[in-house]
Amino acid sequence: MEHKLALLRAAEGAEPVQFGALCTRRKAGAVEVLLITSRDTGRWVVPKGWAMPGRSGAEAAVIEAWEEAGVVGALGGPSTGSFVYQKMLGIGLSMPCRVQLYPVRVERLAADWPEKGQRRRKWFRVQKAAKLVREPELAALLRALAR
Repeated sequence: MEHKLALLRAAEGAEPVQFGALCTRRKAGAVEVLLITSRDTGRWVVPKGWAMPGRSGAEAAVIEAWEEAGVVGALGGPSTGSFVYQKMLGIGLSMPCRVQLYPVRVERLAADWPEKGQRRRKWFRVQKAAKLVREPELAALLRALAR
């Protein structure tokens, strides 16, 4: 909680930035997206987290994909865009937070990973994934994958 509040204070009116992983695969000719549940509300989200010292945003996204979803994969290219969501700070407080999204090509999903037991993970076709996420900008980025 204190880390989150420090980020809020440091932002001075700007949106804090996190880095997210857009984890994809092709199955039966269709693009699928891996979504995970958030720990606090159980809503469907993409793996994401804060900047990591000595790592680029893209590297942080790949690490978050491993920690939160057990993704073994590689960076799939430059950022695909960004979206804003309300980061819950606890005790009813939230703040807008921008997530810079990076594509991650999933090679496989590990049977065991750091946040196993804290989240669910599931593959969805992009149209279904776009309907499940709450953030309109993220939904638009997901729908664009179908084109």
